Amino acid sequence: MKESEYRNSDQEEKEAKNTEGTRKENLEEKKTEKDIEQKEDQKLEEYGQMTLDDNAGKRKIHLLTIIGEIEGHENLSSNSKATKYDHILPKLAEIEDDDSVEGLLVLLNTSGGDVDAGLAIAEMIASLSIPTVSLVLGGSHSIGVPLAVCTSYSFIVPTGTMMIHPVRMTGMVIGASQTYEYFEMIQDRILSFVSDHAKIAYDQLKRLMLNTEMLTRDLGTVLVGEETVKEGLIDEVGGIKDALKKLYELMETASS
Repeated sequence: MKESEYRNSDQEEKEAKNTEGTRKENLEEKKTEKDIEQKEDQKLEEYGQMTLDDNAGKRKIHLLTIIGEIEGHENLSSNSKATKYDHILPKLAEIEDDDSVEGLLVLLNTSGGDVDAGLAIAEMIASLSIPTVSLVLGGSHSIGVPLAVCTSYSFIVPTGTMMIHPVRMTGMVIGASQTYEYFEMIQDRILSFVSDHAKIAYDQLKRLMLNTEMLTRDLGTVLVGEETVKEGLIDEVGGIKDALKKLYELMETASS
């Protein structure tokens, strides 16, 4: 075989190896992308959370959904939609520690739930150093009210509702003055948090909580869409487009 033929054969062999190597790299990349997608899908299905980073500016936003009932120390039935605070608190700590996350978007459709768990989540979100925006979809009732107002800016859809009512307790309740004083203390914690993070005064919020004219079998007030803005609970009526736009603005201001 001539020397030129040896060279051609050697060159073809190198090209074949390079082609094979490129093919393997492409397969590995596709496998990695697929693994990432599967993890995101699993995280969304199990925790109602995902990362939004396909926007034009490649800004990394964490999406947190709070749906159903806020679960406390006791597990709810498997038939109930629930938000587990023991899943959310560690994630919020991780978000605060991750420099790549620039903003947090919170979507709410909750009937309320455990007071301590709800306040714990609200306090964590309120103490984050990154811009945060909430959007009430459907409803954000009871302990969902502090969760709706704990962000840097809040939105509610036109048909969204918020119910403000006194603290309720299930199970056996001892009919003593200390029990009612304890109820008052819990209510004060909620009223103080909401009035500190919204544009509504403590006394006005308490009047809405103890209103006897709206609910026939209970105390409290139900506010719909624009009413929540007029009362000073929510900043603005809007949808997902408005919430994301505001979050981008807040992130831009924070980074400048």
